[in-house]
Amino acid sequence: MILWSDAALIFGGFVILLYFFFKRKFSYWAELGVPYAEPSIPWGNIGQVGSKLHSTELFQEFYKRFKGKAPFMGFYATIAPQVLVIDLNLIQTILIKDFHYFHDRARYYNLKDDPISGTLFNIDGEKWRTLRAKISPTFTSGKMKMMLPTVIDVAQNFHKTLFEKIGDKAEIEIKDYLSRFSTDVIGSCAFGLDCNSLKDPNVKFRIYGDKAFGMSWWKNIKLNFAQSYMELARKLHILLIDKDVSDFYRGVVFDTVKYREENEVKRSDFLNLLMQIKDHGNLDGNTVDTEGKLTLDEIAAMSLAFFLAGYETSSTTMTFALYEMAKHPEIQEKARRNVVQTLAKHNGEITYEAAMQMTYLDQVINETLRKYPAVGNLARRITQDYQVPGTKFVLKKYINVIIPVHAIQNDPDIYENPDKFDPERFSVENSKNRHSAAFLPFGDGPRNCVGLRFGMMQVRVGLATVLRSFNIGTCSRTPDPIVLQKDSFTMSPEGGMWLTLRRVSE
Repeated sequence: MILWSDAALIFGGFVILLYFFFKRKFSYWAELGVPYAEPSIPWGNIGQVGSKLHSTELFQEFYKRFKGKAPFMGFYATIAPQVLVIDLNLIQTILIKDFHYFHDRARYYNLKDDPISGTLFNIDGEKWRTLRAKISPTFTSGKMKMMLPTVIDVAQNFHKTLFEKIGDKAEIEIKDYLSRFSTDVIGSCAFGLDCNSLKDPNVKFRIYGDKAFGMSWWKNIKLNFAQSYMELARKLHILLIDKDVSDFYRGVVFDTVKYREENEVKRSDFLNLLMQIKDHGNLDGNTVDTEGKLTLDEIAAMSLAFFLAGYETSSTTMTFALYEMAKHPEIQEKARRNVVQTLAKHNGEITYEAAMQMTYLDQVINETLRKYPAVGNLARRITQDYQVPGTKFVLKKYINVIIPVHAIQNDPDIYENPDKFDPERFSVENSKNRHSAAFLPFGDGPRNCVGLRFGMMQVRVGLATVLRSFNIGTCSRTPDPIVLQKDSFTMSPEGGMWLTLRRVSE
């Protein structure tokens, strides 16, 4: 029979052993002589992420504290040592020159328990190279031009919805409408569905999209564990995409593909391109390449990736752009003139050529992406031991590397007065001499964002649709300063974005 005193002794011994376990794990960076942030038991340095801090805020704090002291610093995601890279030259080397050491994105996937998690953004090694080669042809400028009419159709519904809601003038939560616009665009292009969330904001497609982007404190801990110990996480059958979310989108793709094949339906969208690769292994429709064919699960994974990569990122970029233009009427008016004058050259229609000629609007978008990058941090995983150039340090295989995009793009030593919203930073002349690693909203190197063209096209069309018809202003509910939603994967304003929209004559 164990007495209470014995139980207390056993428990006390366990606590002591646990304490020394953590102390040992948390000595990794100190023993290497690498500058590091002091961790706390048991969560290391990430205990407040998702509850009190957004991840970009934590990494910006690290960046400021260690900049100038070393090209990188160490921290801990639970007990896993990770690296935050500070030096721009080292970042450029990691993303491009020494890419073969960093070709994995440090993204967890579990093909056995959740086939749809095997997206182009998650998978690594040869699987990634093979899938990237298959998918890249679907994002050429020619394919974007082909998909533009679908985007325009949704933009017209978006315009109509705003007109009906606003009347002559109204205060609205604009991020909600922009999210619905993005849902309908990508739902149509990636899944071949008329989601109609502009009319019904509670459609399942959008509800599951919001759920997929939720980043609670516990989900953040689980994410960091899974990305630090991938093989163990797979053995434990850990899922990062909730099963109901995965089942919903997988079912949508399977049903839509089946319907199109049985009824010989053709549409000018991303899903139709993926179906061509599934059948022929390429997009020319003639030569059959068995090795290059896509499976239905790969189509479902890519469709979901397209949605997740473009839904929240596009809507938040448009939200922050309208917010800044509401605060700076002179910038707004210049952007509106750029849109109206460009459209006048194209019979008042948003064509692909017109969208590409809205140069000042592009500057506004790029300045928005500088100040509020939708994905505030890039992650890479070391695939073999790496000697950091110019140092004595060797970073071990499987350590995750973080590149703090938001911190870099808001560094006053790189962008003078970074809190100021100034689209002139992205004029041709001012962009020329900037370090390539100083602006990374879409990443860089072979693993940059494959959907860059589509994302920019969607944002251009959405902003042009609003600017040509509405004057945007602030109101009593407009946040100032911006407070980030802590439990969101992307940089998103807490409580949405309230702005005033007033009709202007076109």
